[in-house]
Amino acid sequence: MADKYEKVIELAKRRGFLWNSFELYGGTAGFYDYGPLGAMLKRRVENIWRDIFVINEGYYEIEAPTIGIEDVFIASGHVGGFSDPLTECQKCNEAFRADHLVQDIVNNPDTMSADQLTEVISRNNIKCPECGGRLGNVYEFNLMFKTSIGPGSKRTGYLRPETAQGMFVDFPRLLKFYRDHLPFGATQIGKAYRNEISPRQGVIRLREFTQAEAEIFIDPRDKTHPGFREICDIVLNFYSREDQTRGSIQKMKIKDAVDKSIIAHEFLGYCLALTYQFLVRVGIAPEKLRFRQHMKDEMAHYAADCWDAEILSERFGWVEVVGIADRTDYDLKAHAKQSKTELTVYVPYDAPRKVERSVIKPNMGILGPRFKGKAGRIADVLRSLKPEEILGDTIEITLDGEKIEIEKGAVAFESSVEEVHGENIIPHVIEPSFGIDRITYSLLEHSYFEEEAAEEGEDRMRIVLRLPPEAAPVQAAVLPLLAREELIKPAEEIIRKLRKAGILAAYDDSGTIGRRYRRNDEIGTPYSITVDYQTLEDSTVTIRDRDSMKQVRVSISDIADNIHDLVCSGKSFEDAGRKV
Repeated sequence: MADKYEKVIELAKRRGFLWNSFELYGGTAGFYDYGPLGAMLKRRVENIWRDIFVINEGYYEIEAPTIGIEDVFIASGHVGGFSDPLTECQKCNEAFRADHLVQDIVNNPDTMSADQLTEVISRNNIKCPECGGRLGNVYEFNLMFKTSIGPGSKRTGYLRPETAQGMFVDFPRLLKFYRDHLPFGATQIGKAYRNEISPRQGVIRLREFTQAEAEIFIDPRDKTHPGFREICDIVLNFYSREDQTRGSIQKMKIKDAVDKSIIAHEFLGYCLALTYQFLVRVGIAPEKLRFRQHMKDEMAHYAADCWDAEILSERFGWVEVVGIADRTDYDLKAHAKQSKTELTVYVPYDAPRKVERSVIKPNMGILGPRFKGKAGRIADVLRSLKPEEILGDTIEITLDGEKIEIEKGAVAFESSVEEVHGENIIPHVIEPSFGIDRITYSLLEHSYFEEEAAEEGEDRMRIVLRLPPEAAPVQAAVLPLLAREELIKPAEEIIRKLRKAGILAAYDDSGTIGRRYRRNDEIGTPYSITVDYQTLEDSTVTIRDRDSMKQVRVSISDIADNIHDLVCSGKSFEDAGRKV
């Protein structure tokens, strides 16, 4: 019997949501096309995300290239460390994620080295899942797609593995845009690329996928949030480090998790609340959503705290769909070092402060005769040092790749008291990162239902996607009772009214009215409007609610406002018109 994943994917392919890419040529793993309904569903999800993060939070959206130059990914650590452990079958040459092969044998295999994974595979006599052959030694495989920029392969580039780096690289421009004030944020929705070793989980693991990310730059000295009181009583399913050791999930208010230091601070807690509100709003079942804290040995060394929003799938178990992290100042420091550009924010004090400073003063009488033309540049390097960095009797600096030793007597140390009005700080970054494809699939799975629902002349069993109205790709269907001119004409007029009001409406006059209801139930259309012969008498139509299958009768003159309020304003179906 087909499991829910197979049923959802079968419906998705049959009804135009999504299907394997390149089917004409046999396809390849890790790529999916979104069909007419899937593309619209995905856009609805993205636009709800924009409503929360861009419109309501005020984090403006940018768009950076999907190809980046090598320096960007050297700074981010992707060139040197963005890899997965790979092992290949010595018989059939299939490649596998080594950590996935041992996940039922050891805890947290993603923290193990290639040599450790090789030893576990050998000791437990793990064979190729495809043919039973012997597996080779594990090695690290970089997941970025490499390319060259321009003719002659003169400059190396990579398809970006995440959207975040564009926002870090644009930090100086964004700082000016936000008039040099913290906190501020930038968002981006776009494609990212990872050359996955063996993507065998359908739309859960793709080589080309869509991310929606926010990079929020905050003052490291103040991680409170002005809106925290508005969300502090939201109850989440927490799976903290302690919960994971016990193997249980606990329900808790966000304010209690912050007060008990389970969540590092208010700002991070606020982002968890936004994530919860977004996922529930697009149609994820709250009881199948949890927030899992990264264990100490899996969290990035630079992170202050990190949580994953995980959604329960019947086939894949708990699937990570969002990562919410306090990345501290790691990213801006890394790009500042690689680009040799200061990435700081000047923060004024409430009142001036008296500060005693020690400075290094090079003695040009000594440096000039000794270093000739280089003396001025050497003096500049010395001035950039801090007195506490100078230890011992000699000072070692590097100039143009050359190491130069200078006796300590070539500099003097001076102290002075200055009135300081502010300081330059490196902001910390809070990053909520959303996997839109995984969320879209999870939404389909959580919305998929098979149920007995008798309607006259139709089979008792129906398939229905209970998508929230604002997320549904088609928001209303207009159905003339019969395909006759006198009914088609008012139906077409209703279509024009709805589209003018911004409602995506579909026209359908093929088959019995019951069969058309079923077709629209399957694709998640929340409301079906039937034009019948009473319409010709009193200019009214029926609206059928997808979930309850109840109907109300409304005036054609009010139809656009009615449907708009039902879809966009949360109007209850019972208030839409008189029951029939």
